Amino acid sequence: MADLIPFSAALRERSSSAHSSSERSGFMADLLEGAGTREDYIALVAQHWFIYDALESAAERMRRDPVASVFISDKLTRLPALEADLAFLLGDDWRDRISPLPTTRAYVERIRQVGATWPGGFVAHHYTRYLGDLSGGLFIGRLMARRFGFETNGIGFYLFDEIADPRAFKEVYREQLDAAPWDADEQERVIGEVLRAYRYNTELFEDLAAAKAAAVA
Repeated sequence: MADLIPFSAALRERSSSAHSSSERSGFMADLLEGAGTREDYIALVAQHWFIYDALESAAERMRRDPVASVFISDKLTRLPALEADLAFLLGDDWRDRISPLPTTRAYVERIRQVGATWPGGFVAHHYTRYLGDLSGGLFIGRLMARRFGFETNGIGFYLFDEIADPRAFKEVYREQLDAAPWDADEQERVIGEVLRAYRYNTELFEDLAAAKAAAVA
C-alpha cells in the first residue's frame, strides 16, 4: 500500500499554482522587479494593516480553541510592526490616510467570519499569511530595503526577530498541520479556504494596480 501523503504536503502541492499566480500578478511583479515605486510599496503596507488587524483579532478569539490555538504564536504577531512601518512611511496621522480597497474589505470580512465560526478556516488564512511571510516575505523585505534605502524602519513587517530559524519554525508548523484532527472532508475544506485566500491576494494586487492607474489618469 502506497504511503499516504502528509496533509501539509498535499496542501502545499494543491496550492502551489495559486501561490505562483498571486506572486506573478502585475502589481507585485512590478514591485519585485524594480518597476514599482515607494508609493506602491506604501499602498501595499496599508492594505496589509487591515488584513492583519482582522487576522490577529481572530487569533485572540481562537486562542481558546483546542485545534486552532496550537498554531497561534506571539512570535508571528505583525500588527505592531505594521503600525510602526506606517508611522515611518506616512507620519503619525497614518490612520487617517489609509482605507481598505474593495478586495481588502471582502478579505477582512471572510477572516472575521471564519475566525468566529470555523477553526479550520482560521488556520487556512493563518497558514497562507504567516508561512508566506516566513518564506518569500523575508526576501521581499530585503529587496524593499535595498530598493528604497530602508534599514529597519519601513520593513519591520518583514523582520521576525524572535524567530531565529524560520525554516525550523515552518517545519514545526507543518507537523502541527499533519497532526490536526481533521478528517478527509475537513482537510478538503481547509485546502479550499487556502485557495480562497490566495484568490483574495491576487485580486488585491489587481485592486492596487487599478487604484494606481486611476490616480495617474
